[in-house]
Amino acid sequence: MLTVRGLSAGYDAVDVLHAVDVTARAGELTVVLGANGSGKTTMFRTISGILRPSAGSVEFDGTRLSGLPADGIVKAGLAHCPEGRHLFAKMPVEKNLLLGGYVRRRNRRRVHELLAHVYELFPVLHDKRHHPAGTLSGGQQQMVAIARALMSDPSLLILDEPSMGLAPLVTAQVLDAVAQINRDGIGVLLAEQNAQAALRIAHHGYVLAEGRVVLSGTATDLLDDPEVREAYLGV
Repeated sequence: MLTVRGLSAGYDAVDVLHAVDVTARAGELTVVLGANGSGKTTMFRTISGILRPSAGSVEFDGTRLSGLPADGIVKAGLAHCPEGRHLFAKMPVEKNLLLGGYVRRRNRRRVHELLAHVYELFPVLHDKRHHPAGTLSGGQQQMVAIARALMSDPSLLILDEPSMGLAPLVTAQVLDAVAQINRDGIGVLLAEQNAQAALRIAHHGYVLAEGRVVLSGTATDLLDDPEVREAYLGV
């Protein structure tokens, strides 16, 4: 379980997040909604150790993450797939994936098991494994980014806007894969611009506005909430 309590963080001594409380239960899919600039990416970066909080705490499975280096957070079982993919474009797909398994490199058998698993989840990546990652389509590059995060063998996967810039059909494929990852037993903390599709595969959700949690509840309750329907679902 991930527990975020009173989290404040930002850039250049200016907080973007303000006393945020979020819980992502083990094995569940939790979605975070909010307009651009609401603080979703800042929250994810702070959880994964890229940013230091100015206040509050982050605990994962009883371990306090605040203050741990980013690689220590990955070793603890939390993987972050950032917005924008950030692949090594000239490097083959498979080498991108193996870099994701670097923290597990001492267990070669497990790394090979993880590689086989991500190729099963995304068969096209097996076909393209020797191609430079930058030559793949946008949807395939997003699959590489997700698969690379899975190569660290996480129990919680943080996904920041995985469908951004993708066509509707490809978005559906990516979110189907996210749902399958969760069914396989990996918890997911997801920020997603397609709010309706995200809520349909989620267990719980939070709505951020101006760096604060303004709504939370089960995904079903948020789908039925008039405020959420008007602001995020276009209804």
